[in-house]
Amino acid sequence: MELTKQTSRLSTSPQISAEEVQKIAAAGFRSIICNRPDGEEQGQPTAKEIGAAARAVGLGFAHVPAVSGSISDRDGLAMKRALAELPAPVLAYCRSGARSKKLAEMAGALAPKGADGGSYDIVIVGGGSAGIATAASILKRNAKLSLAIIEPSEVHYYQPGWTMVGAGVFDREFTRRAEARLIPRGASWIKASASGFAPDENKVLLCDGSSISYKVLIACPGIKLDWDAIPGLQEALGRNGVTSNYSYEFAPYTHRLVKELKGGRALFTQPVMPIKCAGAPQKAMYMSSNFWERAGVLKDIDVQFHTAGAVLFGVPIYVPALMEYVERYGAHLNFESKLVAIDGEARLATFEQKRGDELIRVEERFDMIHIVPPQTAPDFVRSSPLAAPSGFIEVDEATLRHPRHPNVFALGDACSASNAKTAAAVRKQAPVVAVNALAALEGREPVADYDGYGSCPLTVEKGKIVLAEFGYGGKPQPSFPNWLLDGTRPSRLSWLLKDTILPPVYWHGMLKGREWMVKPHMIGG
Repeated sequence: MELTKQTSRLSTSPQISAEEVQKIAAAGFRSIICNRPDGEEQGQPTAKEIGAAARAVGLGFAHVPAVSGSISDRDGLAMKRALAELPAPVLAYCRSGARSKKLAEMAGALAPKGADGGSYDIVIVGGGSAGIATAASILKRNAKLSLAIIEPSEVHYYQPGWTMVGAGVFDREFTRRAEARLIPRGASWIKASASGFAPDENKVLLCDGSSISYKVLIACPGIKLDWDAIPGLQEALGRNGVTSNYSYEFAPYTHRLVKELKGGRALFTQPVMPIKCAGAPQKAMYMSSNFWERAGVLKDIDVQFHTAGAVLFGVPIYVPALMEYVERYGAHLNFESKLVAIDGEARLATFEQKRGDELIRVEERFDMIHIVPPQTAPDFVRSSPLAAPSGFIEVDEATLRHPRHPNVFALGDACSASNAKTAAAVRKQAPVVAVNALAALEGREPVADYDGYGSCPLTVEKGKIVLAEFGYGGKPQPSFPNWLLDGTRPSRLSWLLKDTILPPVYWHGMLKGREWMVKPHMIGG
């Protein structure tokens, strides 16, 4: 093996064999990334073979194939995700090792410019909706302080729009913008991947081995979509009727499958909580069923919803309206039914179902299956001193401040607060964290609190939405008077909000620090 050490956390090499994996583990590596598409040359071991050998000795593995000479931004983003999620040190390989090095550079894992030894008043880990919105809110209040955003991706996605992409309402390009266009004026953008936290030293650790110092840290690196947790899923996605609206790449495939299906069985799954947007799994079922209903083929399709949970939706007041649509579409609900394996070629899904005190395995044939992957905190968060027992970043539910490190805050999908993980929650959290972080810079206690608000626009048919809005404990928190909009009933006005109003509010309001209807609630105010 010819290994080239790129950083303390990443090495590259030419093609490896399954027999060499044991030596790689013995050398101290904890993960392997394959950057070769299968079948590039005769006799080349497949990614599946190397992955099996890696898992057999306890190593993490990811297949991030890229075609030599035509590496795209999407390939760099996939590499960035793999490096963020896999335990380090990592060995990445391709035919010669050059491709792996290039992908690592694109992922921000190799010597990011300006990242060595930098120090800032405020450092934000994560340039998604939470990071950008919080940075914008802070800089609107104090444009003179030094603020850095650590984010390796050059692409930013409006993820709430992917359900609409899967329903054929939005084009997927509508949900994508360049990250550079969204970084607030006055913020420094560090194109790097965070690999850990050293809160006792007030430092964020980066994948290239360097670190960034801060006075106040705001952590919002998002949630990990664990596609590898379901055996067979990675290989099956995007073909043989297997799709997911939780992916920019595959959401259009959902719509294609729905249009093409004229009869058979359609399965929709929901994993163990917490997940990003808990209503999205059933939104896919409703919108697909509504399409089949309008096409006159619903009677020929067996629609099944398999959820690992014990209820359809966690806030009871919204369930009656949803059940009306379940009955209207003839969908069969399967509670405490968790997807544990998928065989795309055979079109078989295996579920683990609870029957009394027993767990049994049931195989279901499908013509189409929409899968929502299990979700966890990112690996570097789970193994950090900031993690709660859940693996997410521990926070006080009201102030969103870490209980042991008073200059650390967290929000969005990566924090441990018990609110629903939605963009609407982030929109409410960002101003609270902004003012509390500024108070911490001055040595003061938090001045604002968060009430757990989250929103889930449940698209039950084209043109109508049940607008679920609630706070901690499932307490309803409607934004509009009941005479204008009853969120417990399907409404065309709610559809107008989702379809027309919320996207520009996201791009031009929330990400610009404009706190429309979400001014921070001041403690004691």
